[in-house]
Amino acid sequence: METKRGTIQERLDQAIRKVPNFPKPGILFYDLTGILMNPSVYQECLQALMEPVIRFKGNALAAIEARGFLFAAPLAQQLGIPLILVRKKGKLPGKTISKTFDLEYGTDTIEVHREDVRPEFRIVLVDDLIATGGTLKAAISLIEEAGSKVVGVVSVVGLPFLKFRERLGNLPVHTLLEYHTE
Repeated sequence: METKRGTIQERLDQAIRKVPNFPKPGILFYDLTGILMNPSVYQECLQALMEPVIRFKGNALAAIEARGFLFAAPLAQQLGIPLILVRKKGKLPGKTISKTFDLEYGTDTIEVHREDVRPEFRIVLVDDLIATGGTLKAAISLIEEAGSKVVGVVSVVGLPFLKFRERLGNLPVHTLLEYHTE
């Protein structure tokens, strides 16, 4: 998508703050809150994320806590489709299903409301940034074990040097911007 101001990738890159040594030394943190501070870039980002959701023929979205919510909620509203929240353990009331997965240093658990995952759903997962893909892989497993089909993943940013595509296998993944070095 070209405009007089350059590409969407250039505008996103300008809006994203790069914070060295956060949350620990040696890590370069990509802070996407700058996108939210620029309404025109945020709207353009949402529009660009909508295209692959439609192409993947998703009829529901699942958002990864917490920043995935910021992109998935307006997309679900604009598309008129349900939104499933994938949350950390203990954050959802009522009957949930959960999946525990390995992190670099330990484990984590994610949950969804049991009644939100339905066999007729073709779900597109939404996250703000894909690093290793570990949380997404756990979410895919959780959703598919509950009976829905995951048909794709969309994200604002991807870090392919952390090999998320290999972890997610053949599932279609669409990112708007990728950073290729640490």
